[in-house]
Amino acid sequence: MATNTGSRYPGIHDDAWGGMTPTGNLIRDAWLFGILDESETCRGWTAQQLEKLYDQVHEAWGRYGHLVSNLPPDLRERHARIHDAAIRRARELGWDPDAELALEEE
Repeated sequence: MATNTGSRYPGIHDDAWGGMTPTGNLIRDAWLFGILDESETCRGWTAQQLEKLYDQVHEAWGRYGHLVSNLPPDLRERHARIHDAAIRRARELGWDPDAELALEEE
């Protein structure tokens, strides 16, 4: 994510493993709720812009108790489409979630 030193976010497609990061997740959730168009990668965004986006996404999730299972069917399907595509792409890039979990446990 962008830092308060003035760096900017590289964009979801240039983020680690194609966006398998908290910021990537935030952007996909913004796509889910229509806060951002799915073509928006947030390339060049500042930390302040991403924080504002976080607030909007957090508010949108709040309507559903922050649970995918509480989403209406159309949003649940959209969530699955967006996140399944991201997982497929990350795996194609070599992402191994089990390896990341093992690193966190060390």
